Amino acid sequence: MNLPRTRTMSLLSALGAGAAIGTLGALAGTFDGPVFHIVNLVFSAGWSWACLAFLIGYTRPSKTESAWLAASALAIGVTVYYVLKHLRPAAPIGMTSDGMSGEGISSGILAWGIAALLFGAPMGLFGNLARIPGIGGLAFRLLVPLIAYVETSARLKVEAATAGHFVEVTWSTIRVLAVLTAVALVAHTVWEWARSTRKPEGLKAGPDAD
Repeated sequence: MNLPRTRTMSLLSALGAGAAIGTLGALAGTFDGPVFHIVNLVFSAGWSWACLAFLIGYTRPSKTESAWLAASALAIGVTVYYVLKHLRPAAPIGMTSDGMSGEGISSGILAWGIAALLFGAPMGLFGNLARIPGIGGLAFRLLVPLIAYVETSARLKVEAATAGHFVEVTWSTIRVLAVLTAVALVAHTVWEWARSTRKPEGLKAGPDAD
């Protein structure tokens, strides 16, 4: 196996995922149809970007690599997002838009690019720490569902009344899925812990058992 080539492809895939989320977040809202609206809501939300950084970190063996690669992928995603929003502007659901100026692109890329570096790195690190088996890594594995729950709850409280019923249903569904995911993660960890502490039947019977 060509390890350098495999590693390079793996790194490029992570950076490509950043470009992909930026593309989906920017362009999905320019098309009509409920599926495109859902995609726009999901990939324009902060929790989905946090999830990407987390997953990148989860797949990397090195903590340092997890941090810088996750931050780099989000920075690429931010750049792609704002460039595409400038080339094909679309207003968020329920709002109007007159496009985005070059100054708006620069300020958006700068502000959110810095945010991507500041928050992408720790999310990548947390994703790497989530690889710790058992209860030790559970808190890190619960981080993305927690972020999704908090963000959608805040949006439902502040924006749902003006965003429309469709948006409210989408956010409510994401919040429910976040809770179910958290419950499943906790249940799986508890089950794994219980299985690891259970003695094999052969040991229970004793060394002299037939």
